[in-house]
Amino acid sequence: MRSNGSPLPDFSTPDPALMKTRFARLAAFSFVATVACASVAAYAADLHVMTSGGFTAAYKALGPEFAKETGNTLDTILGPSMGKSPEAIPNRLARGEAADVVIMVGYALEDLIKDGKVMPGSRVELADSRIGMVVRAGAPKPDIGTVDALRQTLLNAKSIAYSDSASGVYIKNEMFRKLGIEDQVGPKAKMVPRIPVASVVANGDYEIGFQQVAELLPVPGVEFVGKVPEEVQSVTRYAAGIPVGAKHPDEARALLRFLASPAAQPTVRKTGLDPVAQ
Repeated sequence: MRSNGSPLPDFSTPDPALMKTRFARLAAFSFVATVACASVAAYAADLHVMTSGGFTAAYKALGPEFAKETGNTLDTILGPSMGKSPEAIPNRLARGEAADVVIMVGYALEDLIKDGKVMPGSRVELADSRIGMVVRAGAPKPDIGTVDALRQTLLNAKSIAYSDSASGVYIKNEMFRKLGIEDQVGPKAKMVPRIPVASVVANGDYEIGFQQVAELLPVPGVEFVGKVPEEVQSVTRYAAGIPVGAKHPDEARALLRFLASPAAQPTVRKTGLDPVAQ
């Protein structure tokens, strides 16, 4: 009984009208929540990424972080930045293969932009890659710390392997000539197509091997000797862009921002690359 004499409401018996209202509100809330979850799922993109060797180790380490943070998935295809092989990124795009992101040697990417295959203005600088040398695990590490030491190591080597990518083209056409030993080492130096140079050093086919550092470090069975001296070094810039006709350009831009972000740089360095100022 209230103080004014009116009876208190009976809370022991549910009010049907009140319960109906509550159930309606709960159902509405559940519907909104379901739609919200469906909307998040609908906006999760399956990004198609084409990447070439030099940045692959960094990409493989950073990609899962991006996928976890955004809910997007990454469908990745590996291929060289140039060349006549069907796997080469320019040849894939020419065949009409779908891609949201391409990661490749900077000057090869610029060619795709000029050819109208990659969106102008989408280019993002990622990292610089230098050439290094490996020997088979357990073998003595020769000195390549100076230009003279590198020259002597090459003259002493029984066999030399180098890649069929940008670094190998430079070694064959320029580095040997700069060192003045083109005629002496030419017959014993071979370009290794399609597979990592370190793998043929690891199995004993070649005594020493040269490739970009980021492509040497992940291969087991070899020991990294060091980078080629700066006087005869060739630095390859890796960059990324968004192909014309990409299905998910906004998500692609987010991935490129992440790969070039300050937070990604420790991983980039760990894989043997040198970050670039943005």
